[in-house]
Amino acid sequence: MTVSSGTAKPSPVSTDASSFRLLITRLHFYVGLFIGPFIFVAALSGTLYVLTPQIESWLYREQLQARTTGEARPLADQLDAARAFIGSGPKFFAIRPAPEEGRTTMVMFSQAGLKESESRAIFVDPASLAIQGDLIAYGTSGILPFRTMLDYLHRNLLLGNIGRNYSELAASWLWVAVLGGVALWFWQRRLVRPAKTKQAAAKRLHSLIGLWIGLGLLFLSATGLTWSRFAGDHIDRFRSEVGWVTPSVSLSLGPAPDTAPMGEHAEHQAGAEHGGMVMQMPEPEIFAKADAVLASARAGGIDSGMVEVRPPKAAGQAWTVREYDRQWPTQVDTVAVDPGTMAITSRADFETFPIIAKLIRWGIDAHMGILFGVVNQIVMAGLGISLMAMIAYGYRLWWLRRPAPGSAPRSLIRAWSYLSPRGKTVSVIIAAVFGLLLPLMGVSLIAFVLADLVRWGLSGLMDSGQAKPAR
Repeated sequence: MTVSSGTAKPSPVSTDASSFRLLITRLHFYVGLFIGPFIFVAALSGTLYVLTPQIESWLYREQLQARTTGEARPLADQLDAARAFIGSGPKFFAIRPAPEEGRTTMVMFSQAGLKESESRAIFVDPASLAIQGDLIAYGTSGILPFRTMLDYLHRNLLLGNIGRNYSELAASWLWVAVLGGVALWFWQRRLVRPAKTKQAAAKRLHSLIGLWIGLGLLFLSATGLTWSRFAGDHIDRFRSEVGWVTPSVSLSLGPAPDTAPMGEHAEHQAGAEHGGMVMQMPEPEIFAKADAVLASARAGGIDSGMVEVRPPKAAGQAWTVREYDRQWPTQVDTVAVDPGTMAITSRADFETFPIIAKLIRWGIDAHMGILFGVVNQIVMAGLGISLMAMIAYGYRLWWLRRPAPGSAPRSLIRAWSYLSPRGKTVSVIIAAVFGLLLPLMGVSLIAFVLADLVRWGLSGLMDSGQAKPAR
């Protein structure tokens, strides 16, 4: 993402190829100058997020680590203890039994006033039934307040849906900056002189970092777009149309299908999936069935220590037992259990997922730094830090090469005007297509053009050898 001042304009007889290179140079510069800060913030907040699981475990050790040892009491007893603590208002919607000895059980309740995908988590010592904590958990991963804050910071700068535009803008342009930077390096690689100036050093470091992490940045851009607000909707529709959806279980115990969606982005999606739960039987009866439901799921192949058990939302539906261990090897199988017969009525095993669904699952988990544990964290943090360094060197390069006051501005529109009629048509079509697919890219590209028109108009460059600004 070279934030440079550009190259000399081509002559009127320049080829379309050289004009195209000039256009890419100017676009690369604009992306670096105007979108660079958004990408930098996304890289910084994302790096903080992937480095903090161990900090969260230490910070909430009182809630996560059981104070006593011994045989775990039945889930029904643990649920009763959580209900006695929290009172009658919040609605029970899931329990995550202690994943191993020495850990607490998380009983999750929906409650008015919580944000999307949040729940109130009560931490129960499975042996003594003592209550060890009361925190807000978020999303499929069940992350706690510290990491939730970092997640919101990375996702929307703590500004809600309006803030989501920043991260989508960064993801929309990151891949363009990467491919443009690689193209510029390829075109200019034979022209680079071994000069030992500050400008040459900044350019060399900026280019080398970009080349080394280019593939990783393309991965971040692609997976980040799947979380985005506008482009993400287009991606979801496309996946549905071509059949790239993640398999899910049917909760219906009758003839009508009722599937429980297994979205990969439960941490980031809008809509509190548990907010409207309707209990069709007394809560004590629900609690009494939890142990039998889990035993049935275990017998049916749910063997991860990290499982979540959810009661039915309404009469005529099954219980859901799902694994949530998304490290390697991935354990995210889900089964539906009939509470009357304790038979498994539906299942979605990760082993049987289509390859595309598996790749999407792995890609998202790798983006979050959880697929390969600490190694994944280190790699993602390295990408984030390197990206921030590359942006910093890009701005330094721009500062060293900035035009002198009063000099003619290097214009994106002028660069486009040097293209042949065919080149102009193709470039406009490409811009329109990507502007529709990635709406924030389209809006920001229009902003680039408007800013360019203002700069061009203020410069007073109206002689016949230059393209005329739009009226």
